[in-house]
Amino acid sequence: MGSIVAIVNQKGGVGKTTTAINLGASLALAEKDILIIDTDPQGNSTSGLGINRDEINNSLYDVYAGRCTSDEAVMATSIEHLEIMPSTIDLLGVDIELVGKEGREGILSQIISPLRKRYQYILIDCPPSLGLLSLNALVAADSVIIPVQCEYYALEGLSLLTKTLQRVRNSYNPTLEIKGILLTMFDTRNSLSHQVAQEVRRHFGESVFETVIPRNVALAEAPSHGKPIILYDVRCNGAQSYLSLAKEILNENGFR
Repeated sequence: MGSIVAIVNQKGGVGKTTTAINLGASLALAEKDILIIDTDPQGNSTSGLGINRDEINNSLYDVYAGRCTSDEAVMATSIEHLEIMPSTIDLLGVDIELVGKEGREGILSQIISPLRKRYQYILIDCPPSLGLLSLNALVAADSVIIPVQCEYYALEGLSLLTKTLQRVRNSYNPTLEIKGILLTMFDTRNSLSHQVAQEVRRHFGESVFETVIPRNVALAEAPSHGKPIILYDVRCNGAQSYLSLAKEILNENGFR
C-alpha cells in the first residue's frame, strides 16, 4: 500500500507546488512509482509537469463529479515512474457543489483508494487555503509535509496549521502525522533566514527535515518550461536539495 502525503500550508507562495513536482520527480528517479494529485484549481503542478490543459480529457474535478473513474483521470508525465491526476479551473466548483453532501470531507479518500496499490507514494498538492479541497486531502492522507518559507511570519502560520491538523485528527483522521516540516526559500546571505530556521527547529525539533531548500533561480524558472528541476538543471542547488530530500524520506522509510 502506498503512502499518501499531503503537501499543505494555508499560505501561498511557500513552495507547495515546487515541492510536489520536484520531490515527486526525485522519488521517481529512484524508481519509485509516484502519483501527484493536483488539488489546486490553479493547476500549477499540472502545467509545471508539462501537461497542456487543452489535452486533458479527464481531471480530478471529473472524478469528483462522477464523470470518470480514478484510473481514467491519471496521466503520464515526461518522467518514467511519475504520473499525475491533473487539475483544471473547474475544481473551483467543488466547494459549492459538495457543500450539502453527506461525507463530503471523505470523497478524495474514496477517489484515491483504488490507486493505492499502484504507487509507493501519492503526493497531494493542496491549494493555499484550508477549505474543502484541503480538508479532503488531510482526511485522505497518512501524513503531511509542510513547506515553510524562511520569512518573518513563518512560525505564526505554522502554529495555525498545526492547530488545524489537530482538529482534523480529532474529527476525521486520528492517525494523521507530520512527516516533516520543510524549510524553503532559504537565503544563506540573509540573517532572517537563519533566525527563522533556528526558531522552527527549536520549536519543532526532529519534525523538521534536515534538508533545506534554497532560494534558487532555476527552481523558479523550471515550471515555465513544464519541467521538474532535475530535467531543467540537475546540477543547480535546488535540484540537489530535492534529491537530498527524496533520499532523506526514502531512508526514513527503509527504502533503498
